[in-house]
Amino acid sequence: MDILTSLKNPKVQEWRSLKEKKAREEQKAFLVEGVRMVREALSSSFDIKVLLLRDDYHPEFDLPSDVPVYVLPAHVFQSVTDTKTPQGIAAVLSLKTQEASGPRLLALDGVQDPGNVGTIIRTADAAGFDGVILSSDCADLYSPKVLRSTMGSIFRLGFSFPASLPDMLYSVKNEGYSIISSQLDGDPFYDRQNVSSRFVLIIGNEGNGISDPVKAVATHRLRLPMRGGAESLNAAVAAGIMMYDLMR
Repeated sequence: MDILTSLKNPKVQEWRSLKEKKAREEQKAFLVEGVRMVREALSSSFDIKVLLLRDDYHPEFDLPSDVPVYVLPAHVFQSVTDTKTPQGIAAVLSLKTQEASGPRLLALDGVQDPGNVGTIIRTADAAGFDGVILSSDCADLYSPKVLRSTMGSIFRLGFSFPASLPDMLYSVKNEGYSIISSQLDGDPFYDRQNVSSRFVLIIGNEGNGISDPVKAVATHRLRLPMRGGAESLNAAVAAGIMMYDLMR
């Protein structure tokens, strides 16, 4: 184990910069923190570049012998991590492209709240979906808040980042997938008919919903019933209801 004590150390500055999307793209790396996320990362197929330990933290599990480990004093570790009270362990991973594929896919069209994106991904994993497609204007998958909200589900699903979401949806539609657009002016969700065993469920932007070019691709335009006084549901809540019922 190497001990790094200075905030000005080049490695520390490099790890700290991973809080920003530009740095993640330049380094082709991202950082996860906390016992659960690190354990999930170690058991995944992602490449672990380094492990970071706070100097008063003692790991609860065996660390791999082939991964460099750096020990940091509390103030240095705090500068690298994003949470106010970090647990004392973090890992830097290489960015990995594992395309979303399989019969049950989710597409996010401009979902911009990191908590929503992470929660939807976690729910997709729990419900049994195979992968997630993210439009270019979604919150960044590898941002600290999205990663925390996934609770490790990022390591179990495939993800695609098409330059054009409508074009990708057209492509899978031609392969026989049903394209389900969740929208307030759609047909009743629970009365849906003729949904293929292969489908893509689309969740739209929190304020504006699904974009018109994406709606144009849909084979099904569906809405959840709103029997009370609320005009709409939180995007992550609506996504969870629809995902579980489609899997049922």
